[in-house]
Parts: sequence; structure tokens; C-alpha cells
Amino acid sequence: MRRAWPLAVVAALAGCGGGTQAHQPPKLQVARASHEYPSPSPRAETVSAGLPTAVQAVRSFASAYINWTAGTVASDMRALAGRSVGEARSALELAAAQTASDYELQRGGIANSGTVEAVAPLPRASREYVVVTRESTSATNTTAYDGLRPAWHVALATVSRVGRVWAVSGWQPQS
Repeated sequence: MRRAWPLAVVAALAGCGGGTQAHQPPKLQVARASHEYPSPSPRAETVSAGLPTAVQAVRSFASAYINWTAGTVASDMRALAGRSVGEARSALELAAAQTASDYELQRGGIANSGTVEAVAPLPRASREYVVVTRESTSATNTTAYDGLRPAWHVALATVSRVGRVWAVSGWQPQS
């Protein structure tokens, strides 16, 4: 028959006993006192390519975002993730992963193309821009997009300064 270890012995071996805090690493002491484990400071984000003005960064991002083919969309989204920061980067990394394995997108040979028609600062909102695009979606292996006319789309873009350049940090398509 196995004996249960006395709770004091288990606590001492696990470093939980009273008087053992002096032997614990400082972060563990903070965690015990605050019930939170201190994490390292986040690394400063960098971008693979930023632009000298916010409007240029938004216009370039939008153009790359709306022009893709089934064969390039995953790599296009990864490239955009490298050019963006924050929420936009996270969303684009997720989009790249999802589109890489999208069977219908690949099988249909779906593509999107368009032009950025306008980029304007959002009134009373620092570092936010309204982006208007005109886009067409087509497909080489399905009739699902036959006869589809070009459509107007609106997105809200947020930018952040990264060192000496600007990068998109938020991208919210509205239509």
C-alpha cells in the first residue's frame, strides 16, 4: 500500500512552503504576491517595408490587399503582414493561413483586382483614414462570378509610426 506524502513535504519540494521564497526566482516571488507572472517587455515591432507618409502607406497597403489571385493570395497576405503592425499584422497572418488551405478558392481559380480610388483622413480621428476602392472578382474554373460587375468598397485604415516610416496597424473593411 502506498502512503500519501504529508502536505508539508510536498509543498516544500514544490517550493511552496513557508520560508522557501528566499530560494525562489524573483519573478516567481512576484507571481506569488500578485498572482500575476511578469512577462518580458514586448519587442518593438518592425516592418519589412514602410513608407515616408501615412497616406502613401495606406494607399500601397490597400492596393496590395485588393489585388490577388488564388495562387498568390496566401503569400500576398504574408507579405502584407510583414509590412504592417499590431492588429493588422495579426489579421493578415491569420488570413494567410486560412487562404493557403482554402480548397474552393484554389479550385475555382478566384482572383480579385481593383484600384484605390480615394484615401482621406477621417475627420476628428488622428491616424485613421477612409479608403475607397473599386474591385472586380473573377474566376477561371467556376461560373459563380460570371457577369459580376465591379463594386465599390470602403475600409477604415489606422496607421502607426514605426521608426521613421508609417505602416498600417488596423484594417477594417466596411463593405
